[in-house]
Amino acid sequence: MNSPIWMPYTQMKDAPAPLMVRSGRGAVLELEDGRQLLDCISSWWVTLHGHAQPEIAAAIAVQAGQLEQVIAAGFTHQPAEELARRLTAMLPFFPSVFYSDNGSTAVEVALKMAYQYWRNQGAAGRRRFLSLEGAYHGDTLGAMSLSGRSLFTAPFAELLLPVDFVPFPQTWLGDEGVEEREGQSLEHLEGLLRRNGEEYAAMIVEPLVQGAAGMRMCRPAFLRQVSELLRQHGVLLIGDEVFTGFGRTGEFFACQKAGIQPDILCLAKGLSGGFLPLAATLCSEEVYQAFCSDDPRHTLYHGHSYTANPLGCAAALASLELLEKEPHRFGEMEGWHLEELGRLADHSHLSRLRVCGTIAALEVKGTAGYLHELGPRLRQRFLERGFLLRPLGGVIYLVPPYCLERAQLAAAYRCIGEVVSAAVSS
Repeated sequence: MNSPIWMPYTQMKDAPAPLMVRSGRGAVLELEDGRQLLDCISSWWVTLHGHAQPEIAAAIAVQAGQLEQVIAAGFTHQPAEELARRLTAMLPFFPSVFYSDNGSTAVEVALKMAYQYWRNQGAAGRRRFLSLEGAYHGDTLGAMSLSGRSLFTAPFAELLLPVDFVPFPQTWLGDEGVEEREGQSLEHLEGLLRRNGEEYAAMIVEPLVQGAAGMRMCRPAFLRQVSELLRQHGVLLIGDEVFTGFGRTGEFFACQKAGIQPDILCLAKGLSGGFLPLAATLCSEEVYQAFCSDDPRHTLYHGHSYTANPLGCAAALASLELLEKEPHRFGEMEGWHLEELGRLADHSHLSRLRVCGTIAALEVKGTAGYLHELGPRLRQRFLERGFLLRPLGGVIYLVPPYCLERAQLAAAYRCIGEVVSAAVSS
């Protein structure tokens, strides 16, 4: 029977029938036909602790019996209050939390905060933004404007906000040219700031890892220099940790690992442990105070029906408990990745091996671009062998749930090496 569902990022004209998933447990998904798949990508990077994680499921069930939803304008509730306190305790330079429902929306809120921050202070000329080439910040129009120009943004080019892009100095294991690329990038940024500094409201970065661009990674030192340049020129810094937050880079937050302090921070994906849509945009006291005024026009007029949803907040609190109780789950995975990548270092068809915390990636030589025909072939072969891996063109990446066992990760890497050898040779 044909599905009536219009799939995301899918050309529906000739799309294969979607796989029906019956259940999930830990790192394993079970399909309707009984087959099992090892989820090596946390189902689009959201499932932190594993599928059907019992503590989070129980917390949602308890909350559902008490309060499932309430309007967030003029009302609050214990899960939202406690979650906000927990987040601001973990990130003490962000005393204010604005809830929303997904990563794109968290970025939209950040954009509006940054723009209106200047407008409320009479600096309405700060209408431009800075971003890094290859970035991905979401699919709503504002978030898309901040994303690198690609086939995703091309149909909407005339609708996008004015953004200037800075080269991204991606790096990998054994890379000897990274310092030169960093220098060129910083020189480009400094030139833009020197010429147009008073036109920029903010710059947005994905700290350490550009996810959708192909798990492209940069060094903490580069981000610290970017942050310093922005401070010198009075431009706000937005950290998009929708993907990198909650342990993904090996520490609780990538901005902490990089040693930077953004003015605004976007969180989503793993915030609820992957159970429910929930997002948050945090900001500094200085940004928050720009909206506190006797003038009603200085209000941030933004909101959502499900802002601070009690079920999502309850899930997030349970997820944070697990993260704080077992930090080794995400802290030790980088070492596992490095061991396995070492075994593939001499693979004749693989290059640019890289890792940051729980995130690892490698590229098939001679492939470039999201639409490279090898990607779908690899994905199908991985599925046939029982692994959910979703290459971005010729980039194969792993973002496992933290419950993944060492032997399971080793099996995934063995599969990658064997499948790539067979696919490239055929």
